[in-house]
Amino acid sequence: MVNWGLSEQGSELGVGMDTIAAVVTGMTDSGVGIVRISGSGAVELGDGIFRSSSGSRVLGDGESRRMYYGFVVDPEDGAEIDEVLAVVMRGPRSFTGEDTVEIQCHGGVLVMRRILECALRCGARLAEPGEFTKRAFLNGRMDLSRAEAVMDVIGAQNDRALGYSLGQLRGRLSGKVGELRGKILYETAFIESALDDPEHFDLDGYGEGLSGKLDGVIGELRKLIDTADNGRLIKEGIRTVILGKPNVGKSSLLNCLLGEERAIVTDVAGTTRDVLEESLRLGDVRLNIVDTAGIRDTEDTVEKIGVERALRYAREADLIVYVTDASMELDENDREIVSVIGDKRTIVLLNKSDLEAVVTEEGIRALFSGAAGDGSGDCFPAGPSGDDGFVILRTSAKEGAGMEELERAVREMFFHGEIWSSNEIVITNMRHKEALEEACEALMLVKGSIEDGMTEDFYSIDLMNAYKALGRIIGEEVDDDLVDEIFSKFCMGK
Repeated sequence: MVNWGLSEQGSELGVGMDTIAAVVTGMTDSGVGIVRISGSGAVELGDGIFRSSSGSRVLGDGESRRMYYGFVVDPEDGAEIDEVLAVVMRGPRSFTGEDTVEIQCHGGVLVMRRILECALRCGARLAEPGEFTKRAFLNGRMDLSRAEAVMDVIGAQNDRALGYSLGQLRGRLSGKVGELRGKILYETAFIESALDDPEHFDLDGYGEGLSGKLDGVIGELRKLIDTADNGRLIKEGIRTVILGKPNVGKSSLLNCLLGEERAIVTDVAGTTRDVLEESLRLGDVRLNIVDTAGIRDTEDTVEKIGVERALRYAREADLIVYVTDASMELDENDREIVSVIGDKRTIVLLNKSDLEAVVTEEGIRALFSGAAGDGSGDCFPAGPSGDDGFVILRTSAKEGAGMEELERAVREMFFHGEIWSSNEIVITNMRHKEALEEACEALMLVKGSIEDGMTEDFYSIDLMNAYKALGRIIGEEVDDDLVDEIFSKFCMGK
């Protein structure tokens, strides 16, 4: 384990780092492109390829965070490459904590590549994915949770995910983690002091008092852990699979939700042979939705493969949208679909409600409960609460009826009708969740030691394990391989 630190040690690690450069905007034609140069030789390098409008070198002695107008010139022959704006940001008051030069140029791919080539020929090397943010972490400009939030902000797919990511970027999670670690460290220090100097520190009745304090810390940890599953759904989207027999309106539902004719819809049963994946927003919620082949017994080889794939996707889903044709009787294929659904969260759509209904809510509940009678049993009470794992809605994908009710059902099923405020701390990173769970388990071991009447030196072992587990969230004590893995997932130029 390497204690990276977040201040002096991080700064020492950053001193003398080589100079790196990369295009930090997308490599596609656009209005503006940015080339970033960072490291101990960044200002000297920038001064070598930038000339002011009067032809002079100005970056070397230029003011920090002041924009200069001029041209990038080829260092070999002095030919002008582009008309640009350049800014110097001297460390440690820069994103990376190092001297940094950013050149804003026209956003043509060729122009950006030529400027980057100039920087590389002058001694910089091409930055690795995430290396600018990695240096910001190593130089103490941000802790690890805030660094990870950078990519979460970039990848946010909805306003809620963006709000949570910005909160982490501002240090909301790291502040809470620091607060909890402070409480744990205080108790650890007290125990160690008492063991070293029993004459001045009294441990009589200490265990009982410590147990009460730990209840508060454990409660806060569990509150954070409880946000993790829904936090993932908000960040990544709900994996949603549409299941049903052929020709019940699955593809029509997908088209209705997307607002476009994405899937082929015909009166011929079995039109959809393979899975069709789309991502869409349903109000504040993002659905990663999969339209599947109609499930039925078939001898058609291609259709059979499609059915097998549908069943495989269903096993991995967060949500099943089970579509039935309410104008047609349920049959053995419906029973097979329900057996596949199992205990997954499910919304049953009695589709084609514009036609005369044959399938009733009671019939659906009987199907799910396995009753052979008329479905009058009360195993699955009616209503949209989702307490029994599924809800029943009447829809008409053809006419767009029932879509608002579908959105409300999803919110109720996954978020109890409300999605947390962006001011809340929501765990959206599974690495963070695992560390919180490990810390919680360690503190429960401390409580167990107290209940078993063990001596105080046993407490400090598990207290420190909890302290270290929380430290991994903010990068206080992490393996260098883990740091490399985290930042390797970043986009190029960040």
